[in-house]
Amino acid sequence: MKRMLFLGIAVLLATSAFGQEFKLGGPVADFTLQTVKGQNVNFSQLRGDFTVLMFVATQCPVSNAYNERMNALFRDYSSKGVKFVGINSNSTEPAAEVESHAAKHGFGFAVYKDYNNVVADRFGATVTPEVFLIDRNGVIAYHGSIDDSQNPANIKAQGLKLALDAALAGKPVEKASTKAFGCTIKRARTAS
Repeated sequence: MKRMLFLGIAVLLATSAFGQEFKLGGPVADFTLQTVKGQNVNFSQLRGDFTVLMFVATQCPVSNAYNERMNALFRDYSSKGVKFVGINSNSTEPAAEVESHAAKHGFGFAVYKDYNNVVADRFGATVTPEVFLIDRNGVIAYHGSIDDSQNPANIKAQGLKLALDAALAGKPVEKASTKAFGCTIKRARTAS
């Protein structure tokens, strides 16, 4: 019982510490990322009618298990007008490593750095991979996992694909939230 209480308090403190601003069903204001070459880029320059934000990592085995699936989603949906934006918020993964990782895995989408995990905090993103689908009205229509299993042979539900199909058809997303799972985002330490 004590352990459950401690866990509940820890989750509450983590949520308030991250200062989540963008929530499921709510609007997303503009924010700034950096290219792997260090140039600032605003989300308003990257977004399309539908935009998938994917919080990813270079060193996380769970995130890496999704590299080909992320590429397949990009190939299948970018021709339908969906924009894909990779975001690396890990303080332990420098831009050069992010650039090399994206090239090695042939990502068709760009991966941007989120220094000091400002964007991850605004979305409340905690793990890699974790995804957000933003609709044509700039509202978060889906948040969670790409699918329900790190092992492709065990997939039973493809949350992101179902959300994309519904959004593109002009229908509400039936299951707008799923549990994202993976490695925790390695946040920058803040001065106390």
